[in-house]
Parts: sequence; C-alpha cells; structure tokens
Amino acid sequence: MALIVGSLAACGSAPLSVPAPVETPIRSTPPAPVAAPSAAPVPGTLLQAKSRWVPAAWSDLPGFADDGLFEAWNAWLKGCERPGGPFAPLCTDIRRLSIASGEEQRAWMQERLQPFRVESHQGEATGLLTAYYEPVLEASRLPTAGYGVPLYGPPAGLAQRKPWYTRQEIDTLPEAQAALQGRAIAYLADPIDALMLQIQGSGRIRISQPDGSVRWARLAYAGTNDQPYRSVGRWLLDQGLVTDASWPGIKAWLAQNPQRRQELLWANPRMVFFREEPISDRDTSDGPRGAQGVALTPGRSVAVDPGAVPYGTPLWLASSGPQTNLQRLVLAQDTGSAITGAVRADFFVGWGAEAGELAGRLRQPLQLWALWPKAAK
Repeated sequence: MALIVGSLAACGSAPLSVPAPVETPIRSTPPAPVAAPSAAPVPGTLLQAKSRWVPAAWSDLPGFADDGLFEAWNAWLKGCERPGGPFAPLCTDIRRLSIASGEEQRAWMQERLQPFRVESHQGEATGLLTAYYEPVLEASRLPTAGYGVPLYGPPAGLAQRKPWYTRQEIDTLPEAQAALQGRAIAYLADPIDALMLQIQGSGRIRISQPDGSVRWARLAYAGTNDQPYRSVGRWLLDQGLVTDASWPGIKAWLAQNPQRRQELLWANPRMVFFREEPISDRDTSDGPRGAQGVALTPGRSVAVDPGAVPYGTPLWLASSGPQTNLQRLVLAQDTGSAITGAVRADFFVGWGAEAGELAGRLRQPLQLWALWPKAAK
C-alpha cells in the first residue's frame, strides 16, 4: 500500500509544428519501429502498485462545491474506527467536524488534503462504475415445502482443499454433500435469490424459526470454494438468450425456461459461504461490514481494488450515465473479486428491492480523485 513519490522532472510544452509531406522511398524490408517518446511525469505524482496518482487542483473536481457532505462525513467517522495509517492523525479533526457546516468541512479538506487524479500506469483516467447492494430476503431456519434452497456456512477443511468442489459438484457429489451436512444456516425459496445473495456477498434475511417466531439476521461473507466467478448474465448474453441481463431479466427468462435452471446456476462454479450475525437496532441503518472492517454507508461507501486505492481513502467520484449522475465524496471501504484495476469502483447503494434494481443496471464511465493527506507521501 505504500505510496512512492514519483519523478520530479518538470514537463514543458511547445507549439505543435506540422512538417511538410515528403515522399518516402520504397524499401524491401520495413523500417525498424521507433518507440514513441514517453511523457515526462508530472511533479509530485504518486505511484501505487496498480495505479498512479497525478496532482490535481480542487477546481478539477466536478461539483466539489455542491456536494452535501453530511452523509459522507458519517462514512468517514466509521472509517476512523479502523483508519489507514496516514488518516489516523486526521480522525480527531474528522470527529470534531462532524457537527460543522458543509462549508467548514470543505475548507478543512482543502487545507489538509491534496487531490490526485487516479489513472492507470498507462495514463488512462476513465474507468468503470458498477453498483452493489444488500438483498433483503425471507428465509426459514429449517427446510420446508416452500423453502428448500440452503445457504451454507463454511465446511470443515475448506482451507485444506483448494479449490473446493464446484457449484455443480456441491449439488451432485455425495462427498460434497456430506462435507456440508449440518452447515446450513437457513433456507430460501428461490435459487436465483440465493445466487444473487452470494454474488452480493452479504444480505439481510427474515428467518422463520421452528417455534413460529421470526427474527432478523445478517448473512456476512465467510469464504468461497475458490472456484472462478462467471456471470450467469454474461452466459445468457453470449448465447443470445436475452438482451436484458439484469436480475429481473434473468428471472423473466427462467420463468419461461424452468427446465434450464440448473444449467444456468452451474454456469457459475463459485459458491459463497456465510456466517450469521445478529442485527441490532443500531445496525438497521448500517450496511454490512466491508473489507476495511467498518459498516458500509449507502451512497458513500465504494469497493475498490486495494492495489490501486488503499482502504480508508476518501475519493471524489464523478460518473454520468443513463442510470444516475454522481459527483460526490465517497470512502474506499470495501473490495470484491470483480473489482480490479486503477479506475474501478463498485458503489454501495443500500438494501432492498429498489437498491437491487439500481445495482443490477448501473454500469457507466467513472473518474476518481484520491484525497490524500498533504504531509503523507
């Protein structure tokens, strides 16, 4: 995670001159390729393993003067429960400013932080924004006629057998079933809901207990079978079976093709295992815990590639597209197996059906600026 100060060589510019065309002699062999001159690095550029950060001005951040920072500050306060190294010294101020005005918070950021445009090492500054959410589902503690799709905790010996059984093998091999005996946490009615829950990595379930009572719980990510993730939506698109690969589109296709349900599910060999966590009254307004170890805040927490952006880093996010227009402060507080690259973020949009609809459709261009403490290098 350590950031390395880039080269301090200055770069200049000159008027572009266009030479007059000349006739090129015919050669029997092509000329040797000439390497394009590399651009001189901007003074103060910082390098990460998977990204480079180029110094920027606050005026470069679209909409910086207009964002209501209150929700973002709540996410930042949660981040201060487990701050990254260079941000720990700022947490006293962050807590103090939690009751300040947006103008005071903005002025403090400009005084203490330096914005950097996040790019790939090749200089690409535009990437991809997607979204994820926390499903809310009905479940049963025991299998019933209406609830027969198990959600499992990690099997014993999962770490000793890598990769573990595929999704198809889990469904068909007696030895895989034996390893999962007694590991079911709860049962859902719909296998597509179970798959969706596994892909999101966590969710809230309303569990009917054997005594007739009902309780809420959160299922948190606890490991995988170490098999590759493959998108069932992509599987449908590649075969020309659908044009809408959102979750509603997938469910609509299955309603018309129920005989192909197992084929669809087995197209993704990865299985996710969960652990059950109680949900307190306080937790009802918080999301699940992300990879930073703090509760996610809807609309203000993002998942990133930690090789490009360290956990706990405040980011300015700008993205415009058919689903939403975003210009706001967010915190890098999570990651995911599909979240790789320099300018890549997965936007946590909350929980429930409405959040799921947005998460299933959001896919649009992204720009990011990292806001780094001025004293840190």
